[in-house]
Amino acid sequence: MLFNFECTERGCPKNDILSGLTVALALVPEAVAFAFVAGVEPLVGLYAAFLVGLITALIGGRPGMISGATGALAVVMVSLVARHGVEYLFAAVVLMGGIQVTVGLLKLGKFIRIVPYPVMLGFVNGLAIVIFLAQLNNFQVEDATGNLQWMQGRALWLMLGLVALTMAIIHLLPKLTKAVPSSLVAIVTITLLVYFIGLESRTVGDMASIAGGLPTFHLPMVPFNLETLRIILPYSIILAAVGLIESLLTLSLIDELTETRGQGNRECIGQGVANSVTGLFGGMGGCAMIGQSMININSGGRGRLSGFSAALFLLLFILAASDLIEMIPLAALTGVMFMVVIATFEWSSLRIFRKIPPGDAFVLVLVSAVTVVSDLAIAVVVGVIVSALVFAWEHAKHLRVQSFIDAGGSKVYELHGLLFFASVRNFQDLFNCKEDPDDVIIEFQHSRVMDHSAIEAIDTLAERYLNAGKMLHLRHVSPECRKLLHKAGDLVEVNVLEDPRYHVAVDELA
Repeated sequence: MLFNFECTERGCPKNDILSGLTVALALVPEAVAFAFVAGVEPLVGLYAAFLVGLITALIGGRPGMISGATGALAVVMVSLVARHGVEYLFAAVVLMGGIQVTVGLLKLGKFIRIVPYPVMLGFVNGLAIVIFLAQLNNFQVEDATGNLQWMQGRALWLMLGLVALTMAIIHLLPKLTKAVPSSLVAIVTITLLVYFIGLESRTVGDMASIAGGLPTFHLPMVPFNLETLRIILPYSIILAAVGLIESLLTLSLIDELTETRGQGNRECIGQGVANSVTGLFGGMGGCAMIGQSMININSGGRGRLSGFSAALFLLLFILAASDLIEMIPLAALTGVMFMVVIATFEWSSLRIFRKIPPGDAFVLVLVSAVTVVSDLAIAVVVGVIVSALVFAWEHAKHLRVQSFIDAGGSKVYELHGLLFFASVRNFQDLFNCKEDPDDVIIEFQHSRVMDHSAIEAIDTLAERYLNAGKMLHLRHVSPECRKLLHKAGDLVEVNVLEDPRYHVAVDELA
């Protein structure tokens, strides 16, 4: 069964439906805004929000997560649309979905687990800042010449007052009752207040009309040849990567908040199917949306019904209720998103900043900054690379050796620490080939050979002792290491009686 209509820890129908309605109201201005960013019509963004949200809710790997058109993808799409037109965008989205399905079928989604926790913190904090900065656009209006300028005077104070009232309702209402989502109550209250008092406040309708019909099947009108593939393939790869990174990180965040576990590979497949279908129905594609997902979780949405109902409510708005939705003041939605910012930002990271290792603190700040000034995908990749380099540097310094002469007169080097690409230079400097006796033993029982760079370093050391006319023995080396030491030939004598059973590279546990 897709939906369970009894309240469980996975979801409650009433909460899911009301939360879905709240999410749908917040989806409208976001989808329209991202459509403008991508250079396409508003309905292209709204159709994407509906189709991607609907399909991922049904077959995705994370119940309660909301997907739709996002800014991270829109900034990649704008170049393709500007150069080749919207039809090439639809084709690129179809191919993007195929790539994502392939990633899921190959079970590559599990590699999101290599993202370190400081990168996760930086991602969350950076995204909270991005959401906050995006809302500041609602405090700008066009002047007589068509240029944007900041609100002033009465208009500014009215906007601030409505935003503050929205935030107050969202914060205080749960202390009185949790029967309905506080965000939904806030949006309805502010809308009625503005309408009946006659306050001059910008509304969703001031952005664009959201009225439209059902999305219809639309095969991208592009030549089906290698030239078209050459044009769209680079964009599709980037879109697929950005979409999966944002979706899987959002999935991990919701896992942590709800203390449940989603299915990463299934989410990759769900995102891929959703995007391929969206491209065939005139949508701009999408991925998981952390802001709307946080609204859903905070409003009590836990099950698939929440995402499903959000998509259906959005379609209802497009088909029959556009006039009502266009009445919603932007101040109400801005207040909702400001509360999302407060809930999303990891304030605990500020308290622990001086207590964590300097390398982790640097990565946290770096990922946050890159997320703000560039985009999420680049920020995560940079964060993972820097974290890996910091890890390698720190563990390279931990390689040490204890040496002694055993009962047989051989000099034994007892190695401690990891031997890998970053520590091979230190490893070679630990030995004194000229002053060592004719028989030398390297004890690997307390060390681990991690990669091919380590194997090459051992082989180089063996050749150094051979050239000096001395014998080098390796003791307690792993089976994988012995297989790779073919270059040393008869020079290397390995004691296999007490070899520990461990693997050199990646243990196949996942």
